[in-house]
Amino acid sequence: MKRGKLRPEREVSAGGIVFRKNGSEEQACYLLIKDCYNHWGFPKGHLEPGETPAKAALRETREETGLVSLTLQGPIRIIDWHFRFRGRYIHKFCHFFLFESPEGDPCPQQEEGITSCQWCSFEEALAAISYDNARGVLKRAGDMVRTLYAIGEGRPAPRRPPPLVPPA
Repeated sequence: MKRGKLRPEREVSAGGIVFRKNGSEEQACYLLIKDCYNHWGFPKGHLEPGETPAKAALRETREETGLVSLTLQGPIRIIDWHFRFRGRYIHKFCHFFLFESPEGDPCPQQEEGITSCQWCSFEEALAAISYDNARGVLKRAGDMVRTLYAIGEGRPAPRRPPPLVPPA
């Protein structure tokens, strides 16, 4: 019997990169999670039947970080990779979305193997991430955050002086 190439099984997942404003785009913080293999990355997981990638990204990000108040800022990009798992050959596609978190303390979902959550500066996150393709997603997310600040969406509201009241 002739053996051909093993065809990969296709898997689709979705995840989120979460940022928090801290004054200026240079001071924005990004949330990383650490898995049970001590790899730093971003929350992600499989789509449930009938679920869109954006809804799956929001659900997975909330579940894995414990953050409830998340605002979707837009899609970042899709990354893909091949791997073997329990005798299966898998080609995985992961849709990443940018979320803003104005409040709340992250809490790792330990039952899913998330051992830690940590807010980092862009540079710290770039250095800590374990995988090159995730580093590319963070770079694109950083560009998006800088654009949000440039158009005023990411800037804190300016403090306005009290109105002048003419003397009576």
